[in-house]
Amino acid sequence: MKIIALSDLHNAVSYLEPLAGKLSAVDLVLLVGDLTNAGKTQHVSQILETIRKYNRSILAISGNWDGREVDGFLENEGINLHRKHMIFGDIAFLGAGGSLYSGINSPNEISETDFELFLNQANSGIDHNMPKILVCHNPPINTLTDKTSLDDHVGSKSVRAFIEKTQPLICFTGHIHEGIGIDTIGTTKIINPGPVWKSQYAYAEIIHQQVQSLEIRNF
Repeated sequence: MKIIALSDLHNAVSYLEPLAGKLSAVDLVLLVGDLTNAGKTQHVSQILETIRKYNRSILAISGNWDGREVDGFLENEGINLHRKHMIFGDIAFLGAGGSLYSGINSPNEISETDFELFLNQANSGIDHNMPKILVCHNPPINTLTDKTSLDDHVGSKSVRAFIEKTQPLICFTGHIHEGIGIDTIGTTKIINPGPVWKSQYAYAEIIHQQVQSLEIRNF
């Protein structure tokens, strides 16, 4: 299975066309939140319409800058992973959107308690032996992926605890624009490719339920 993950588009639809060939060459496209800038459903519709010209297999979560109606729109499109899981191939994909409270009053902020609840809801009912991939806009705390330009770690303790307990193959994340990198928690690979408008994306290849390749690529 080949996967492209895009995070923090913030309405940057023009950056999708240069990815046309790469989008069409993978099995699944993951949208890891902040599709908009406090945007509306018409902005999300434009993003999905563009990606679907090249690949119709999409799963997504909302970010902290996506209005709550974005979550409902993704649900109506049948691609929303927030608080739930979906089986794609032989892997369970599960997710949690939004971010921790930041002090900037973005429209989709939640607490650590919320994250714990939402992740447990998403994990409920998954066969214990089935490999998982986590899609979570807010990164786990104390990794390269949650480190700000001031060297502060601002990730979620609840997300980290969930990863430590369940050990998904990969956690695709974003939110912290400068927290670009690949790190590990136990056997789980954590990847934040940075915002799409930095012309970067995450690429993964899973073979026989094992991660064979995980990279941040430029375009």
